[in-house]
Amino acid sequence: MTDGTDTAPHPSVALSRRSLLIGAGLGVATWLGGRIAGGDRHWRSWPLERQIAQRFLVGFPGTRIDPGHPIIRDIREHGIGGVVLYDRAGLNITGPRQLRTLTATLTALAPTPLFIATDQEGGRVVRLQESAGFPSTLSAQVLGEMDDLACTGRAADGLAHTLIEHGLNLNFAPVVDLNRYPDNPIIGRLQRSFAADPRQVARHAAAVVAAHRRRGVISTLKHFPGHGSSLGDSHDGFTDVTQTWRADELLPYRQLIERGLCDMIMTAHLFNARIDPTAPATLSRPTLQGLLRDQLGFRGVIVTDDLTMGAIARYYSYDTAVIRAMQAGADLLLIANHRPYIPDIVPQTLAIVRQAVDRGALSPADIRVSCRRLMALKARYRLAV
Repeated sequence: MTDGTDTAPHPSVALSRRSLLIGAGLGVATWLGGRIAGGDRHWRSWPLERQIAQRFLVGFPGTRIDPGHPIIRDIREHGIGGVVLYDRAGLNITGPRQLRTLTATLTALAPTPLFIATDQEGGRVVRLQESAGFPSTLSAQVLGEMDDLACTGRAADGLAHTLIEHGLNLNFAPVVDLNRYPDNPIIGRLQRSFAADPRQVARHAAAVVAAHRRRGVISTLKHFPGHGSSLGDSHDGFTDVTQTWRADELLPYRQLIERGLCDMIMTAHLFNARIDPTAPATLSRPTLQGLLRDQLGFRGVIVTDDLTMGAIARYYSYDTAVIRAMQAGADLLLIANHRPYIPDIVPQTLAIVRQAVDRGALSPADIRVSCRRLMALKARYRLAV
């Protein structure tokens, strides 16, 4: 691991920043073409275990990758789909130079391009902090109160530019939850929502998505089917929105899907008996398949919120959460892996899924469908950061 200092990676896993970031964004097709058009277009011939591993987006500790770090094995041998980076103490982000070195090292390790993800919403929810030397940002609420789409576009362009310049290609933003309860502890109080009006939220979210696309960064609408009406925080435990959720919370999703401005959607760990009386959204097939895919027509990637959050981990075993999220229709499992850190979380999760396939609880065909969605998204953005 590391003490968090701004030092270079071990030469065995380093690759020059210039070779990795030449032509950053969507103009990197010449560098990445061989990887996408060559081996990666033949993902259908991969062993089932590698197709499964593409569905994992995993966190890990450390601000650099030293020889023997488990993430090296997870990327090189197992072929995970991506990593998620955090700025909490002992984790991944301490400053601009350090972050560029870390993401370049991760990219160099990967036989298949990685999703390199973080939460950079703006305002209070950012992993690239101004205090660490990154540019300042504006919250969604501030932008919504200004209600100037050009301003929102410029702010989002700044976010996306910062991400791509530091080697990240997937942003878990924008939030399209409605600001229905200003005292909502996880949305309203943190100024994460553009507005209470779903149409206004949709307009500003569209500007954010468009700005990210211009920079070659994948964006993510969250938290489906709507966290703005909750009175609790799903990071901590069970959160029931049955009595407070309203159907117009779906409007931003519907409008952005219809406009083709939606590549990825993140699930919420919320219970809503009006949609599914048996399970929270992340583990609910009526929510993900029935509502999001069948009714709203979404054909992109569904990513879970972190499966180790309290709303899931306190009520379901890890094995159960993994299997039920996949059965529900999630393509990509977000596993933050820092509460606690488990070095072998990837091989353990692979074994969980493989055993579920063997006993008929999961279908190899469904695994291939999700892998195809993930590889198509990677090819569309020509990931090369």
